[in-house]
Amino acid sequence: MLGYLIRRVAYGLLTIFAVSILSFIIIQLPPGDYVTSYVAALEAQGDRISADEAQALRQQFGLGQPAYVQYGKWIWQIISKGNFGLSFQYRVPVTEVIGERLLLTVILALGTVLFIWIVAIPIGILSAVRQYSILDYFATTVGFTGLAVPDFLLALVLMYFAWDMFDFSIGGLFSAEYVTAPWSTGRVLDLAQHLIIPIIVLGTSGTASLIRITRANLLDELRKPYVITARAKGLSEWQLILKYPVRLALNPVISLTAYILPFLVSGSVIVSVVLSLPTVGPVLLRSLLSQDMFLAGAIILLVGTMTVIGTLISDILLGIIDPRVRLR
Repeated sequence: MLGYLIRRVAYGLLTIFAVSILSFIIIQLPPGDYVTSYVAALEAQGDRISADEAQALRQQFGLGQPAYVQYGKWIWQIISKGNFGLSFQYRVPVTEVIGERLLLTVILALGTVLFIWIVAIPIGILSAVRQYSILDYFATTVGFTGLAVPDFLLALVLMYFAWDMFDFSIGGLFSAEYVTAPWSTGRVLDLAQHLIIPIIVLGTSGTASLIRITRANLLDELRKPYVITARAKGLSEWQLILKYPVRLALNPVISLTAYILPFLVSGSVIVSVVLSLPTVGPVLLRSLLSQDMFLAGAIILLVGTMTVIGTLISDILLGIIDPRVRLR
């Protein structure tokens, strides 16, 4: 198991390094730079700056250097000092812009993953065991509905009913008095209350798909000869199902969890805007539009790191429930 973990961690570090290069290259692909976007925004407002002033801004931000030099300085600052650079748009270090937002994003993502597991896996198991029952048809209907309804549309519907029926706004992750307050027990409890709706909204499609995957995998396992043999030997039905088929059916479910974390960050941008969530999604969108390369590159790198961490967690869980995985 130790050798298995060492290999996975080594692959993860190489992947993060590759992601850092790709993220920086992608940010450099659009024509122009942050100063170009900044000048265009000023001109749209009726203001203008001279070419010399624009060039001075490029020198100030270090944009006049070759891309590989910019990347080398950026990655060395990250490795040596944990410094992700200066956000051009906000004129403050990147860590100050995304610090609490990243923490809230991780909390929201982990909460959503737990919600998906707690809801989807039991329903998927019951749906497979009671195939073609009313419960199975109900789970199938809920699954397809959850996949068909966009997350942002569900968020709009919930906002409308909450405001129309209860005169209550479900936007944001904090009440007004806790938005800028320091962390305390009251702020944590307030955050927990406000997390319920975003977790349900973001977890709906993931729950729906995981129900279908769990059901399909378990049905496949239940038809295999070892299940028939174990049943013939007198093993009780639920003991048989939970001891062998469920463990094997959960392999793909756990593998998919690695990709849920980055999806919740990158795929929840519209939901975050609709619900006014202080996560990194809206900041990533604004940084890409303004070509704030250090801020956008840092967020993309962190999302890639979350993917690697999610993959490592799924590999560890797979190694625990299925020893065959450790031999690969």
